[in-house]
Amino acid sequence: MNDHQHPRTCQHILGTSSTLLGFCLFVITSFHLLDKAKSTLIDDCASLIALILITSVFLSFFSIRATDSKKARRLEGIAEYIFVAALAGILIIILMIVTHFIN
Repeated sequence: MNDHQHPRTCQHILGTSSTLLGFCLFVITSFHLLDKAKSTLIDDCASLIALILITSVFLSFFSIRATDSKKARRLEGIAEYIFVAALAGILIIILMIVTHFIN
């Protein structure tokens, strides 16, 4: 499959990762403003996911800017796996927030 037939997901990963990074920063800021005692674990997880997402953002950007198509596909693949890991982490954060507010 050549570059014209290969769908590029790096543009989508770049935009979505940036948006989800904003979500993580919102979670961190909200819990600090609410001064919740048990929020440190949620803050820590959100901070870790934010770092994972920013890694995905950079890899996606470098994939877009790469001139070598093999290198671009490799960077895009790594960014995709990191993005999926971040999505799993966000699911965990959401579950933690839900259980935090239920209790």
